[in-house]
Amino acid sequence: MDLQIALLLGQDGVTNGAIYALLALALVLVFAVTRVIFIPQGEFVAFGALTLASLQAGRLPGTVWLLLAMGTLIALIEGAAALRKRHFRRIPLILLLNCGAPLLLAGALVAVSSASLPLLVQVFLALLLVVPLGPMIYRLAYQPVAEASVLVLLIVSVAVHVTLIGIGLLFFGAEGSRTPSFTEVSFEVGDVLLQGQTLLVLVASVLLIIALYFFFERTIYGKALRATAMNRTGARLMGISGSLAGMLSFTLAASIGAFSGILISPITTIYYDSGFLIGLKGFVGAIIGGLASYPVAAAGAILVGLLESYSSFWASAFKEVIVFTLIIPVLLWRSLTTRHVEEE
Repeated sequence: MDLQIALLLGQDGVTNGAIYALLALALVLVFAVTRVIFIPQGEFVAFGALTLASLQAGRLPGTVWLLLAMGTLIALIEGAAALRKRHFRRIPLILLLNCGAPLLLAGALVAVSSASLPLLVQVFLALLLVVPLGPMIYRLAYQPVAEASVLVLLIVSVAVHVTLIGIGLLFFGAEGSRTPSFTEVSFEVGDVLLQGQTLLVLVASVLLIIALYFFFERTIYGKALRATAMNRTGARLMGISGSLAGMLSFTLAASIGAFSGILISPITTIYYDSGFLIGLKGFVGAIIGGLASYPVAAAGAILVGLLESYSSFWASAFKEVIVFTLIIPVLLWRSLTTRHVEEE
């Protein structure tokens, strides 16, 4: 390996690591607020990329039907609850948010050829179709068992993951998709050719991390999430709704996942089940951070990306094994240095 190859591998590693860092941050956020190990995080990556690919091909994405189905189910549940409590004025709003908005979006996509729309509009539409699935999944799958043990929540996550994998196969098929590159610009830095797409991924990832920092530091909802992550019982006593905090954390996680999928869609071919492996690598970064520290989780995810990149050069057949083996010494070290606490 010469210097040029080492720099190219480092470039790929940092690019992949930036995506893993975003997913690691989302996993830490969801676990800190809701105690859910969000295994389906990777499915939002795949859904975001495949939805954008469908829009660019002029097809109606399958996520439209998933959004309509889940919205209808939530409207039935919330509507029945409102009827029991005699909150009749809430019913029109429930129907509008859960059924009306998805129907309006579906009608717009049917009426307009999505292939002829500008790239930014296509990206925005893809996010509109995928991001609402996050809070909807929380409402249907996690909110009814929000007070259960971490083990029960993990089992629910596995069930949601398997369900979304099957839905992805049904909607998008077994063939992979890749979107055209967002930019064809490239730069020569010494002997290394730096692709504009790589820079776009890095800049967008950094900007998103900065935006998350300001969200948690400067907004009332961000501070509410931080309070819930620090002490759920104390946050409730201060009037912070646990359900609202859960839905907000899942919305952010879905946004990060879908946005990450859109970023990498021109770089790699995405299949209906590609998100699982990508999400697992973000999970390794989150484990390095102890599912608690955002900076350490991000640094661990960058390490995972670099390790994956250089492993692909030295032992490409074992690169996944090498990456996931990293979790063993981390867990061993944490088990020896962290005081064990029984869950109440």
